[in-house]
Amino acid sequence: MTQRLITWVSTGALVLVFAVSGRAQQGSAGDSDQQIIIKLEQGWNDAVLRKDTAFIDRLLADEFVATYDDGSRGDRKRELSLIAEATQQADSAVQDEFVVKVYRDAAVVWFTLKLAGTRDGQHAEVTLHYTDVWVMRDGRWQCVSSQNTRFDG
Repeated sequence: MTQRLITWVSTGALVLVFAVSGRAQQGSAGDSDQQIIIKLEQGWNDAVLRKDTAFIDRLLADEFVATYDDGSRGDRKRELSLIAEATQQADSAVQDEFVVKVYRDAAVVWFTLKLAGTRDGQHAEVTLHYTDVWVMRDGRWQCVSSQNTRFDG
């Protein structure tokens, strides 16, 4: 997925928020589960950029938990709120280095997200490593957990 929009929260922590839709965004006929999940990750980013919380709401499982790069956690409600209340946006949000492992009705995704934008009038860049956990429910993939870690290397 063309991934996530960033929101700079008042604490100064850079929080990445993302999500994706249901079956319509789950891929084309013949796509592997790995391809579908990558498309969902990319769609999550697009939805955050346009503040499409309805799209993201369909992506997140009821029990969704995010662990952000500052160590704080958020549930589905907080994730959607962060997206809706975002006041600053990224100039670019580029994902790469996808690794997707599918285990029947569950999948784990690892990828890198490179964000660039302006914060407090200054150019800012950050690289985050993500680990997302997906489950197959009612014929579609939903995200149950997302964790990101800031990478300065």
